[in-house]
Amino acid sequence: MSKTGKVFDMGLLKRVLSFVKPYKGRFYFTGFLTILLAFLGPIRVMLIGVTIDTFIETNNKDGLLYWASLVVVALVAEAILQFFQVYLANWIGQTVIKDLRVSLFNKVTAFKLKYFDRTPIGNIVARSISDIETVRDIFSQGILTIIGDILKLVVVVAFMLYINWKFTLLALAPIPLLFFATYIFKNAVRKAFTEERVQVGRLSSFVQEHVTGMSIVQVFNREKMEMKNFEAINKQHRAAHFKSIWAYSVFFPVVEILSSVSLALVVWWGVKEVLNEQATYGNLFEFVFYIYMLFRPIRQLADRFNVLQRGIVGAERVFKVLDTDAQIENTGTITEADIKGNIEFKNVWFSYIEGEPVLKDISFQVQSGKTLALVGATGSGKSTIINLLGRFYEFEKGTICIEGEDIRDYDLGVIRKNVAVVLQDVFLFSDSILNNITLKDTSISEEQVIAAAKAVGAHNFIMKLPGQYQYDVKERGAMLSVGQRQLLAFIRAYVHNPKILVLDEATSSVDTESEELIQHAIEKLTENRTSIVIAHRLSTIQKADTILVMEKGSILESGNHDALLKLDGHYKKLYELQFKNEP
Repeated sequence: MSKTGKVFDMGLLKRVLSFVKPYKGRFYFTGFLTILLAFLGPIRVMLIGVTIDTFIETNNKDGLLYWASLVVVALVAEAILQFFQVYLANWIGQTVIKDLRVSLFNKVTAFKLKYFDRTPIGNIVARSISDIETVRDIFSQGILTIIGDILKLVVVVAFMLYINWKFTLLALAPIPLLFFATYIFKNAVRKAFTEERVQVGRLSSFVQEHVTGMSIVQVFNREKMEMKNFEAINKQHRAAHFKSIWAYSVFFPVVEILSSVSLALVVWWGVKEVLNEQATYGNLFEFVFYIYMLFRPIRQLADRFNVLQRGIVGAERVFKVLDTDAQIENTGTITEADIKGNIEFKNVWFSYIEGEPVLKDISFQVQSGKTLALVGATGSGKSTIINLLGRFYEFEKGTICIEGEDIRDYDLGVIRKNVAVVLQDVFLFSDSILNNITLKDTSISEEQVIAAAKAVGAHNFIMKLPGQYQYDVKERGAMLSVGQRQLLAFIRAYVHNPKILVLDEATSSVDTESEELIQHAIEKLTENRTSIVIAHRLSTIQKADTILVMEKGSILESGNHDALLKLDGHYKKLYELQFKNEP
């Protein structure tokens, strides 16, 4: 059952089918083939019956050859049409989920960072892969196949009634029991499928989280405990699948028994009718085939409806993400701007959790080409200022201006193009050094990357790597040291040539030798460029034009290094604490 409370949500199905519009020609043609196939099978069986009665019993060899040829032609035609119907149905399914996955990824990349703070990555992965795969089955095994099966049932019963109504009643005698068994099976499997999707999401989240945090698991000797947790989740995942397996293992034998009963009744009665010349051998053969055609679709219909239901449940999960209103509102009309780097915060307030402000009435200015440093304890609001400047989060009150214009009046792309952030925890993709620097921006040449690497002092270490700029750094840059990853982040910022540079504790996790290289890179990168630097090491920000000392979301002190030391306040205490052991 979907979360809307309906056993089958037609609204969701219509929404899924809306993705077929660009391919409606192929969809309608596939539907036409489905209808055609519903008639071809029963017609082929009727041809066999006519052949038996008209030509085999009369030993008419010429007529037998001709009608047997017609049966073969009908069979070949049915096989060819079946191939195209299956191929096109799967093609439509794969194409729709391709478009749906693109829409989903495009939506997710536009979300505010707050969404990712609250949503497990494994859930997003499950929505983007396994849930969308179930939507494909709506087309390959769902809606068209169900229509075809129902139509075939109607056609088969019509042919049976036309040939012999007594045989038909006998053949249909077990059908009420079959419908009852199908109803129970459908409900059991639907519940199993719904639970299965929940367990898939849990398993995906657990694996994603623990593979990413494997270093913590190993450092704290949690391997055995996490293995027990994984075994518990995996066992629940298996149990959810076993529920559907149990339902299938009971239902299919029941169908086979009922179809055998139907066949036995028809043969028992049919032989008597043939001997009494009330029916023909051809009629008997036709009904044997028709019973097979009758029970096979009925047996599959329950499965088809559950596949369709599973696809609808998967679609509901995907559409829930697509309908999530978590994007940064991009209504800015300024698409071209001569940004020099003048920044102003005016009475800015912000909360991650409503009622718990992280920034309280923050105001400051940074002039073009100047450097602003932010210092303070963890949680004082330093990184939040960066997130608001790049519009990764939306502030609640106040104004943030660049070149005197509210940042919300700029197109989001203009802001992101002119503001570059180098984080303490550098993220690198499993790709080459070159692609990690350019982010596959074709407007940035390899020559520009090499020139930037030389400028920040990273060219030498890159040239020593196998493959040099084509060296694959593996997932998250695992093949490089922390300092080397930081240098690549500087090159990345350098080649994108931002007007405003943000450095978030870029030297806090590196050794002394790497720090010297990084300090050189920082000097090169901040040259003639507005810079905002967050640092715990006060030695790295002494040359900053302005230093803001922050605590609990407020600015305690403001000034340059010398001015703040003269205040004999919070900054001086931090300075003395860090340098008390130095001569």
